[in-house]
Amino acid sequence: MLEKFQEIENKFHDIERRMSDPEVISNQKKYQDLVKQHANLKEGVSIFRQYKKTCQEIEGSTELLDDPEMAELANEELEGLNKEKEELEHQLKLFLIPKNPEDEKNAIVEIRSGTGGDEAALFGAVLYRMYKKYAESNKWKIDVIDENITELGGVKEVSFTITGNSVFQKLKYESGTHRVQRVPETESSGRIHTSAATVAIMPEADEVDVELNLSDCRVDTYRASGAGGQHINKTDSAVRITHLPTGLVAACQDERSQFQNKEKAIRLLRSRLYEVQLEEQQKAASESRKLQVGTGDRSQKIRTYNYPQGRVTDHRINLTVHNLDAILEGKLDDIIDALIRADQMEKMAAQ
Repeated sequence: MLEKFQEIENKFHDIERRMSDPEVISNQKKYQDLVKQHANLKEGVSIFRQYKKTCQEIEGSTELLDDPEMAELANEELEGLNKEKEELEHQLKLFLIPKNPEDEKNAIVEIRSGTGGDEAALFGAVLYRMYKKYAESNKWKIDVIDENITELGGVKEVSFTITGNSVFQKLKYESGTHRVQRVPETESSGRIHTSAATVAIMPEADEVDVELNLSDCRVDTYRASGAGGQHINKTDSAVRITHLPTGLVAACQDERSQFQNKEKAIRLLRSRLYEVQLEEQQKAASESRKLQVGTGDRSQKIRTYNYPQGRVTDHRINLTVHNLDAILEGKLDDIIDALIRADQMEKMAAQ
């Protein structure tokens, strides 16, 4: 591993040298490519340099053990330095885990009510609010594509984009079935019911990621209507696009303009096609993985929100926390960070 990092540091030095070359600076494409490589390597090189410095300090403290007057102090220093070395080794191993190119992308989120009727739709609305709060806390921007809201304020289905830094990296673990245990708002009997909603998180595809030919699609227009139509009108502004080769469908009725709705529907359809491509790649690459916290299987029951006991359990990593109210307010970092760590540990073990 250390030989690998020496190679990385040598490459880092070479990139810095080339970035100061006037000929390279005059070629913006080549220069920007080097800037990106430099940024990708900088963290690893910084950790490696600290690791080498710590090793040198350990060597120096070890030599002092033979000095009776300095031995006690040296032992204390070695205890701290060895812990630091262990932590730095862990960070170096994490850095060597291949980066997922999708992690830096924006995300498209879809929430659908599942089993449980009106109560499932109301729980879908709770999840929708939770993700909006989480996005706000990260200073991400939300843009609704389509929503179907029930008369009681529940969510039958909603799709929206979240734009910001590393959105997909954080949210990709949220795909799956979310289950709730609580006394339904629609009943007064006091009996605890179980209902569910599904969440799908897709990286938003760029045009270069997926070739979408509109000649392969059927475009239908209709009037935005019902509780889900935010702008109910008398014109055919809502748009539904069907990709004929795959049967995938994307719709949008949230904007007043048919053109805007069509643009959003195309973004959604492109991302759905991209998701299918990624799923096929992941299936081939992750057959040996046991945890698979990041596979995005919508049918997998991933989490239970238990209202009477105020707890949330993530079933993939057997994590239970007793701060339901905070989580529903969008404070998801404890769970998401634990999922990221579990995924990293699994990948490290597979290296």
